[in-house]
Amino acid sequence: MCGICCTVSLTNGCDYSDSLHYDNLRRRGPNSSRQLNKSDSSHGYTCFFSGHVLHLRGQLTPQPLQDDNDNVFLWNGEVFGGIEVSPIDNDTKIIFSQLNSCNYDCDILSILSQIRGPWAFIYYQATNNSLWFGRDFFGRRSLLWKFTQDLEKALCLSSVAETFSKSDLIQWQEVPASGIFRFDLTSYKTLNYVALTWYPWKTASKEIILDEDHSQILKDLPLFITLTKCESEALIAPIASLNRQMPEALAESRCTSSVNSVTLEDLKMLFTPNNRKNVKLFINVLSEAVRRRVLNLPRHHGYSTIENERKANVAILFSGGIDSMILAALADCHVPQNEPIDLLNVAFMMKETSTQKKNTKSNSKIKQLPSSINSTYVEPSIVSCLFDVPDRITGRAGLKELKAINPGRTWNFVEINITLEELKAMRQQHISQLVYPLATVLDDSIGCAVWFASRGVGLLAKEGEKQPFTSTSKVVLTGIGADEQLAGYTRHRVRFKNLGHEGLVEELSMELGRISSRNLGRDDRVIGDHGKEARFPFLDEDVVSFLNALPVWEKADLALPRGLGEKLILRLAAVELGLTASSVLPKRAMQFGSRIAKMEKSNERASDKCSRLQPSTTD
Repeated sequence: MCGICCTVSLTNGCDYSDSLHYDNLRRRGPNSSRQLNKSDSSHGYTCFFSGHVLHLRGQLTPQPLQDDNDNVFLWNGEVFGGIEVSPIDNDTKIIFSQLNSCNYDCDILSILSQIRGPWAFIYYQATNNSLWFGRDFFGRRSLLWKFTQDLEKALCLSSVAETFSKSDLIQWQEVPASGIFRFDLTSYKTLNYVALTWYPWKTASKEIILDEDHSQILKDLPLFITLTKCESEALIAPIASLNRQMPEALAESRCTSSVNSVTLEDLKMLFTPNNRKNVKLFINVLSEAVRRRVLNLPRHHGYSTIENERKANVAILFSGGIDSMILAALADCHVPQNEPIDLLNVAFMMKETSTQKKNTKSNSKIKQLPSSINSTYVEPSIVSCLFDVPDRITGRAGLKELKAINPGRTWNFVEINITLEELKAMRQQHISQLVYPLATVLDDSIGCAVWFASRGVGLLAKEGEKQPFTSTSKVVLTGIGADEQLAGYTRHRVRFKNLGHEGLVEELSMELGRISSRNLGRDDRVIGDHGKEARFPFLDEDVVSFLNALPVWEKADLALPRGLGEKLILRLAAVELGLTASSVLPKRAMQFGSRIAKMEKSNERASDKCSRLQPSTTD
């Protein structure tokens, strides 16, 4: 994980090193910070690069990197496959070396196509006076751009928007994950406009996918920038195409009268010889994706002989739901046995009930709670009463299941309790800038919940008492991508009910196509703010290709009731892994399970623009 930034000036002699401040970028990359200026007086441009590194792999390598030919590289990514990187090597150096060996544009695109893992990059190619940049196919790493009419800051690229004022609201946007971009740094001086080239992703059959509308990209660009779409045979998407096969007959509804009647035995009865084979294959490919993400990191604290001193290197955003339970069970297969795993469970303080209001003594204690109770001793009964949100209840139940599977593992169930006062304070200080440029009520709810959860500051039960605890893990696993691929949302049921399997397939295709702009950039910015790296096993290229190859009814059967039909293959995998009650829990969105939704306003819709995320009117 790194914080990367580049500012392009189309005038000579601009030096931003003294005037720009990169606090948000430094929070992402606390282990090394470095800046670099590159000017070309003959072509009339200056590029300022800033790199901030979170060290997770190989030898610590400060960024930006520069070679003897004046090429410059900024990399925020992890290579999990496609290009060989040994455990002792640094992937930034290897990718930079390969890019520098390229003679043609198609060579650069071919190398980027080979990489398996999340990435965002900025590459200054001195010989061609070009600035290359982009995000991986899914957009698992954040990269924002801002074009301005001011030639001294014609283009800014950054992992996160550093400034946040009224004037910025119409400027910063997420770089589309629909392809790779090349900025011609010489064109303005010779042509009086800047040439920006867009290379869209293509399938192996040469079909363009994730095809961002050309006009949509153009609409926010200044008049002095032209955008050319260049279809290259070299930029091939790293996943298999979605299987659009339709069943011979429409499925009939098998819904029971009540979701409460769904049991583990109901789920076990759905095993067939064919789906059992698919389930085992799915477990293997997902397990390998988890293995890559929990072993590719330095392990400095895990091997203390004193149990209480052992520190976790891997944490999981944990609700006790099916997605996080599967990740925990598979992480348990690969994380060294004597190393704890942190289960990060966030809850927002519930409003007082009528019973609490009647109890004057209890009510007075509630009013006296500190703004942050994660580092303060508070009577456990009071804390439990206020923070027993749905995700806390299912989280505790999930913890029991994990302990039954592996009682020898130290499972750190971290209760992260957030009051309204702390929510408001941290949103204003940090979170609003990280969620930006997204701005809906849903973005606010999920962004805040993920920020507090990944921070990992909470309470941990030890020897019968809850004590303040802070997770030391630099890697945070998250289950995003499961619902999008396996029909986990309510809207998937609506589409299936109205338009059958064909409508469901189209909805799932759209989900994967828009996940970069709806979720991943935001979550990367939010988690990275703590100097931690978000890792997404369900969006591993091999996992997505496996699921894409299956016909839709083998992944989800929405003729079945909630708790069974959605994410069916994942639920069957949970049974194979020894999970019990969690395998039939119905989907519950994080904003509702943690009780952050409606915490401040009860009449909001998720798609509404959130006033709480807006900057002050003073610049």
